[in-house]
Amino acid sequence: MLKAILVIADGMADRPLKELDGKTPLEAAVKPAMNRIAENGVCGIVDPISPGIPPGSDTATLAFLGYNPMEVYSGRGALEAVGSDVEVLPGDVAFRCNFATVDKDLVVLDRRAGRISNEDASLLTRSLQEIKLKKSFDASFLFKNTVQHRAALVIRGPKLSTAVSDSDPEVNGKKILEIEPLDKRPESVRTAAIVTELMTEFQEALAEHPVNKERAKRKQPLANVVLCRGAGTIPKITPLRKLYGIKSACVAVVSLIKGVCKVAGMDVISVEGATGTPETDYLAKAKAAVQALNTQDFVFLHVKATDVASHDGNARLKTEVIGKIDRMLDYVLKNIDLGTTHLALTADHTTSCETRNHEGDPVPVAVFGPCVRRDSVKEYSERACAEGGLGRIRGPDLMHIMMNYLGRTKKFGS
Repeated sequence: MLKAILVIADGMADRPLKELDGKTPLEAAVKPAMNRIAENGVCGIVDPISPGIPPGSDTATLAFLGYNPMEVYSGRGALEAVGSDVEVLPGDVAFRCNFATVDKDLVVLDRRAGRISNEDASLLTRSLQEIKLKKSFDASFLFKNTVQHRAALVIRGPKLSTAVSDSDPEVNGKKILEIEPLDKRPESVRTAAIVTELMTEFQEALAEHPVNKERAKRKQPLANVVLCRGAGTIPKITPLRKLYGIKSACVAVVSLIKGVCKVAGMDVISVEGATGTPETDYLAKAKAAVQALNTQDFVFLHVKATDVASHDGNARLKTEVIGKIDRMLDYVLKNIDLGTTHLALTADHTTSCETRNHEGDPVPVAVFGPCVRRDSVKEYSERACAEGGLGRIRGPDLMHIMMNYLGRTKKFGS
């Protein structure tokens, strides 16, 4: 039976950089396994959402799993929460949160609090979980930290709305934004008031927390505020098993990606040593993906580290991480049945080391497997793949292409 594995290196695509002599990190990296996939497969470039539209990792992942994010996306928060094993019930409103550093004027100095350790974030979270909302709100909350600075927040109670703004300005150097209702409905006004109250309580609890006192002694950025964004609910999507009749699983550590995969009906595989950082255990993730193919038809393997390096503006680190991902792919190629397995390699979006943001540039893709018509591309990179036989496609097209190779698509028309 034919099977498939989709490998996404988060934010791996980039723009030409002066410090790399006009090359992208992909072009500068040593990556024989990636080049082997490109040389023996069919290549192209992908607009995850649409040309020129910078995608979030949530919408891009939905797209690469074959869904139209313009139709099904319902906010980031609930996906983050579900991926963190926080229950999100109908009527709940969930947010993606960051521990962050602000000055006395509430200007954001570091949106990631120095990429605070999981240990410090967990200690801070314990204190925040003890906070009680005013009885007059008739609401409760769940707060859980995930990887480093990341966290998920769920507000539970009657008459809530996702129509509230973010407090996260999404760049350093700007003041925290006020959380406001985005319409005049009572539910939106109520939800904004609840979240505003909670963020204030969080800030007060963090101000004198022992963890922050220790961080100050170590001259580390304080985690003295929580930023929230992406109010959302669970998207209503048809599971992959119903769409294509497949058993599927994902190997990922980032809660947002796990959340997307969970709502798509995929099994989520946890891997010891996988951290979502450049120090993650790449080989352990590769082994888990290969093993999953024994029982699954489709496996999604996600690596976050390239995006981390991009957001930190560290092109040299990004190039090194690409080399580590390449060695991960080498293990995969050597341990799957190449006669029955298709492998697709891409990035969920372009993250520029120069701007440190997601950009709307297309990303390279290569598909390798027994049913593929090879093209003339010899290297896996942004510019090389643009010359390939797939041309320029959109995110959902890739899943359709993969499922076609597996014989899982239906004829359109008579």
